[in-house]
Amino acid sequence: MPSALIVVDVQKGFDEPEWGRRNNPACEANVAGLIERWRIKGWPVVYVRHDSVVPGSSLAPGRPGNDFKAELVTVPDLIVSKHVNSAFLGTPDLDAWLHEHELQSVAICGITTNHCCETTARMAGNLGYGTTFVLDATYTFDRPDLEGRRISADELARVTAANLQGEFAAVLSTHELLAG
Repeated sequence: MPSALIVVDVQKGFDEPEWGRRNNPACEANVAGLIERWRIKGWPVVYVRHDSVVPGSSLAPGRPGNDFKAELVTVPDLIVSKHVNSAFLGTPDLDAWLHEHELQSVAICGITTNHCCETTARMAGNLGYGTTFVLDATYTFDRPDLEGRRISADELARVTAANLQGEFAAVLSTHELLAG
């Protein structure tokens, strides 16, 4: 049964130094590998773009950072524009599009692991989709906790995987997904 690949916010603006230290330098190559496999299978690919409404944001429409990264080389079946965390709250309506195309499962990859990717996976699971979260095809950034101590991007990704596994999604690596 076909599954839609949802590629979340793989945009140039996330390369800006303002975001800080990221993890998983293999993310973009893994995303490209997933897109390639989906295209070979003839399965649908959805690109999600964060169109920030925050003044001065590198992800704002019309700014170079709003553009997709070079790894997104194919024309997607759908582009969803959003300005919140979940791809399911963008335009056009992702849930309606998936239903229209009789798709019952999704695989999620992109940026950032613990924000837009995790939120999209949680909503997909809650909406009843068979959801795969491709952890090594995501990345995130170090963040401060409430006391100002640094939480590493790797730790945030590990916690996201634990939050999602079983209840919202199956968490897999790119290799595990492509080998299956």
